[in-house]
Amino acid sequence: MYLEHLRVPAGEGVLHVTRAGRGGRPIVLVHGFGSSSFLWRHVAVRLATAGEVALAPDLLGYGESDRPLDVAYGLIEQSRALDHALTALRVSRAIVVGIDLGALVAIDLAARFPERVGRLVLVSPSDPDDLPPPEIRALQRSAARLAVRLDPGLFGALAVLEPYLAEAAATPQRIPRRLAARYAAPYVGRDGLQHLLLLARSLEAGQDEPLALDRVRAPVTVVRGSADRFCTSEGAPAIARRFAQADLATIEGAGRLVPEEAPAPLAALLLELAALGGAALDPPVFSATPGS
Repeated sequence: MYLEHLRVPAGEGVLHVTRAGRGGRPIVLVHGFGSSSFLWRHVAVRLATAGEVALAPDLLGYGESDRPLDVAYGLIEQSRALDHALTALRVSRAIVVGIDLGALVAIDLAARFPERVGRLVLVSPSDPDDLPPPEIRALQRSAARLAVRLDPGLFGALAVLEPYLAEAAATPQRIPRRLAARYAAPYVGRDGLQHLLLLARSLEAGQDEPLALDRVRAPVTVVRGSADRFCTSEGAPAIARRFAQADLATIEGAGRLVPEEAPAPLAALLLELAALGGAALDPPVFSATPGS
């Protein structure tokens, strides 16, 4: 399978992008807060094996992408950087998939650059009217308590990210310490936790103009794991209703980290959507077992 790691110019900085597959339809996979393109590794391989091209960027300031000074790292800055990166990659139109806060970046991209997005898939989307989301506010409080108790040191980010990730999964056992440490790896070091908190502050209300959900013209599919405690069975339909055309899909047995917990059912859904193009999807329910 064709796999490469790219450094792609994106306006304010350079994005690290993992590309899996070649010659197929482009599917852009946008991670959320506290993660990186690493989150999509199992999904990307499945999409590429099926003949599609998976493009998984690290958002600006995340993962292996640049951390430029004097950048707000808000949703608008992220969607503009993603637009620049897609231009550099010569991707004129794609299926764009975003998870939690990455879903909001994907919404802004679809609203601001409608020619880019043939279909929008929102996995466990955060509430665009409640920023930063409650789970990120809890992470900020946890970091503040850590700073009061002791010097966070080299592994401060892991101390606050590990419980954040464990709560996002259907069960904490799905995120063992070694896996949590891999997610925290970009923030190792005495400045790592501070950078993570900077990314969290960039999402505070008032940092960005409101998302224009009514300007999204691409078909939308909202996906949630049945065990997701953040994007609830009431919240997901409420978000879907705000779009001109939207479907709902549920992946049974998964929490919020659907690409980590249930990559096979999620990849199957994305391949079905890729085949449909702009057509509507009958609401499916997929079953998932841990790591499937």
